[in-house]
Amino acid sequence: MYESFYHLKEKPFHLNPDPRFFFASTGHNRVLAYLRYGVREGEGFIVVTGEIGTGKTTLIHLLLEELDEKKDNFIVAHIATTQPDASELLAMVANAFGIDFEGLSKAVLLTRLDNFLHEQSRQGKRALLIIDDAENFSRKGLEELLMLTNFLNNHKAVLQGFLVGQIEFRGTLQADHLEALRQRIIASCHLGPLELEETQKYIEHRLQVAGWQGDPSFTPEAFRLIQDYSGGIPRRLNNLCDRILLVGYLEETHEITPALVSAVIQELRSEHFGISREAGEALEQSKSPRSRRGSSAESVADSPSSSSIEQRLSNLEARFESIEEVIVMVRAAIKAVMSQRD
Repeated sequence: MYESFYHLKEKPFHLNPDPRFFFASTGHNRVLAYLRYGVREGEGFIVVTGEIGTGKTTLIHLLLEELDEKKDNFIVAHIATTQPDASELLAMVANAFGIDFEGLSKAVLLTRLDNFLHEQSRQGKRALLIIDDAENFSRKGLEELLMLTNFLNNHKAVLQGFLVGQIEFRGTLQADHLEALRQRIIASCHLGPLELEETQKYIEHRLQVAGWQGDPSFTPEAFRLIQDYSGGIPRRLNNLCDRILLVGYLEETHEITPALVSAVIQELRSEHFGISREAGEALEQSKSPRSRRGSSAESVADSPSSSSIEQRLSNLEARFESIEEVIVMVRAAIKAVMSQRD
């Protein structure tokens, strides 16, 4: 919709992973180096964790593209699922490798997988198993996964694993009963958010891939507000910047200003937290003297209702942040208890 107005070839801020838009931040380069290292080593597990939306799946797709260019040397199974049952894991792996699994017992399925992996090894191919959402696996599921790495050919593993999950997966791996799995991990890394300077470069990079020629322009303060709201999480950045360009198009502006960014942020907050548009506008006017309605910061800031709204919003955001941390810990604790009961 806004593409033609800003002379872009396509939308620059897709929410779905797209390796074409990959931005090589320091953190992303480090994780990609670990993934490539794992491929070279050809054994054990590589573990990658990160917050939701940091770009883990994009890195996996990038690795898959690289491996596809060497498909004569590799055969890859990629599993992305939620809450898998331990009894289903072998069938999922077999299906991902293109092996018929219908109606087979566990023993027969294991034999079939073993034969398949050894045949690939004899043909000079390496078998890689990439699992997304690894934090959803139970203890039994992870133990089944460990069992697959016991398949050997001339004392060398015929299957290598890549485990990609959210931050709580790091806690899951510390359970006592997973000591054997930990001993198979040859490298582990965590993908964090972007810093302010990288956020600006990330936005400009995606725009350039989409054909950006400097229109629209962003002020330095606009970048800072974008960073503050998104926390440097790429998925949040994409969501926010896509909306910013849409509003810029609707207002027919070629400069992304702090006032415009603040208005879009308030619009998103009103959608997420149910804050009324009028309350949001009062809050944004109280934060900046350059409000989009032209009201002075002092007159709004002195308003009791505006001050109350700002305080309530600040408290609400702090509560959400603390709740998110508690949820992560509770989920890890529940998984640990359920694993012990399995």
